[in-house]
Amino acid sequence: MRFEKFPQALPLLCMIALALTLALPAMAERGDDADRKSKNGLTSGTIDGVEVTIEYGRPKVKGRKIWGDLVPYGKVWRTGANEATTVAFSTDVKIQGEALAAGTYSLFTIPTEAGWTVIFNKTAEQWGAFSYDPALDALRVEAKVAPADATEALEFVLEDSDVVLKWEKLAVSFTVEGAG
Repeated sequence: MRFEKFPQALPLLCMIALALTLALPAMAERGDDADRKSKNGLTSGTIDGVEVTIEYGRPKVKGRKIWGDLVPYGKVWRTGANEATTVAFSTDVKIQGEALAAGTYSLFTIPTEAGWTVIFNKTAEQWGAFSYDPALDALRVEAKVAPADATEALEFVLEDSDVVLKWEKLAVSFTVEGAG
């Protein structure tokens, strides 16, 4: 097509190209899960005036021993499957009473039999925990851990002022409050 014959088409084509340029990176963040065993999950909502968005992979129990086996105790875990789980806060927050700036973080955990550590790392986009660097941690807090009803596929939910990870027969949570 020659644009001198259709000058009105040029602005429209430029708008389409711009829209695709802006939209494609956002759509590709977690990758296509069509062929993945662990499908992508998305949880979002508002806690204490803060918009919270969590993107994660949803592994399934499938009869396996999870805690201390598939997910080893005492080691950094990506807290999901595939790409590292990310959590975004629209404004500055307090997590378990500790300050954390607005932004998007990778969310890692260190599960142990005695308790869990939740880690907010400044490198949001990374695959699993393979390139995790503790020097880039923005915050570490201790989580609340409790027995829960069986949950086959890992999920995050927002309950009152808490972000709660549910999987297998465990619920792991941390409190979010607006910093203002």
